[in-house]
Amino acid sequence: MTIQWAAVASFLYAEIGLILIFCLPFIPPQRWHKIFSFRVWSKIASFWNKAFLTIIILLIVLFLDAVREVKKYSSTDVVEKNSASRPGVFEHTQMRLFRSQRNLYISGFSLFFWLVLRRLVTLITQLAKEISNKGVLKIQAENTNKAAKKFMEENEKLKLVLKKDSAEEHILETENKKLVEDKEKLNTELKKASDALFKAQNDVMTMKIQSERLSKEYDRLLKEHSELQNRLEKDKKKGL
Repeated sequence: MTIQWAAVASFLYAEIGLILIFCLPFIPPQRWHKIFSFRVWSKIASFWNKAFLTIIILLIVLFLDAVREVKKYSSTDVVEKNSASRPGVFEHTQMRLFRSQRNLYISGFSLFFWLVLRRLVTLITQLAKEISNKGVLKIQAENTNKAAKKFMEENEKLKLVLKKDSAEEHILETENKKLVEDKEKLNTELKKASDALFKAQNDVMTMKIQSERLSKEYDRLLKEHSELQNRLEKDKKKGL
C-alpha cells in the first residue's frame, strides 16, 4: 500500500472512530455542544469550510482514480493479452485489480463517512440548541403558569372583596333606606308639631285677647261699682 492510500485508510479509521464516539449513548448532545463551543474551534472555524471542501475534492479525485484503475485491470482484453504474452502476468493483474478495488472501497467509504461525519456534527449541534431552547421554553412555561396561578388567586381574592363590598353596600343601602324612612317620619312629626304649635300660638293669642277684654270689662265694672257706691253714700248723707 502506497503512502497516500495508507493515509486515506488511516483517515477512514479515524472517521469511523469519531462516528462511534459521537454515537456513544452516555454523552449527551449538550456535552458535545459545550465541546464544540471551545475557543479552539472558533479559531479554526474560518478554515473549517475550506478544509472540508479540500478533503472532499481529494477524496473524489482518489475515488475516480480508483474507478479508473478498476476499469483498467478488470478489462477482459487486457487480461487476455497479458496472459497470452506472459503467463505470470495474470496473477499480477489480479493482484493489481484487488488493490484497485480495495482503494476504491477505501476512498468511497472515506468520502461517504466524511459527509456523514459533517452531517452528524451539524445534527448534534442543532439537537443541543433545540434541547437548550426546550429547557428555556420549559422554564418560561413554568414561570407563565406560576404567573397565571398568581393572577387567578388575585382574581379570586378580588372577587371575594367585591362580594364583601357588595354585601356591605347592600347593608348600607338598607340602612340608608331606613334612615330616609325615619327622616320622612321625623319630618311628618315635625310638621304635625309645627302645626300644633301654630294652633297653640293662635289659641294663646285668642286667650290673650279675651283676657285683655275681660280685664277691661272688669276694670269698667269695678269703676261703675265704685261710682255706684259713692252715689249710695252721698244719698245716705242727704237722707240724714
